[in-house]
Amino acid sequence: MKKGEINKERLKLSLDKLDEVYGVTKEGFYHRQPWQLLAAIMLSAQSTDKQVEETLPQLYNRFPDVKNMAEASVEEIEDSIRSVGIYKNKAKNLKKCCQQIVEEFGGEVPTSMEGLLSLAGVGRKTATLFLADAYGIPGVTVDTHVFRISRRLGWASGKNPVQVELELQKVLPEEHWNRINFQLIYHGRAVCTSRKARCGECVLEEWCDKKIES
Repeated sequence: MKKGEINKERLKLSLDKLDEVYGVTKEGFYHRQPWQLLAAIMLSAQSTDKQVEETLPQLYNRFPDVKNMAEASVEEIEDSIRSVGIYKNKAKNLKKCCQQIVEEFGGEVPTSMEGLLSLAGVGRKTATLFLADAYGIPGVTVDTHVFRISRRLGWASGKNPVQVELELQKVLPEEHWNRINFQLIYHGRAVCTSRKARCGECVLEEWCDKKIES
């Protein structure tokens, strides 16, 4: 096998094990409308899922539709999301984002990557995850866990998230694109952490480049 070439058998065994251990579906954030899901994903940055889930009911009750959020003051939004990380910055982005959805997209969240990336506070990771969770559109969401673990496993070698995203789209079967994010997040929190890869506890140990090459 050439240097840099993916061992397809090891890859399949790893993906099967991830499916077995972490499942193939996850429950997305509680929402009734697409804009609410986008808002929840925006709130999740530098916050735990638990913090976000506890914030959402009061947020949706206070701002029942996207127009209400667009017309609210930043201070009102801050007051509703105070328990999540960097809430002041998120409040500004939520207001601006909802204003754009109302004024530029007729109150409907855009369903294209280009449209989503034009919204305040929405980066590629947020947009990809939204499209996957809202509409089942295949995409590889590369956060810090996916970036770190896919490189350790030898699935990618890119120097930034976009490069890794494109590499993973080439090597992973499309049916795995949407679920690889939450599987590697769970794995990264529990075993393959940023501080230390606990290889002795890892279900992927025998197929991992980091272990094989060490």
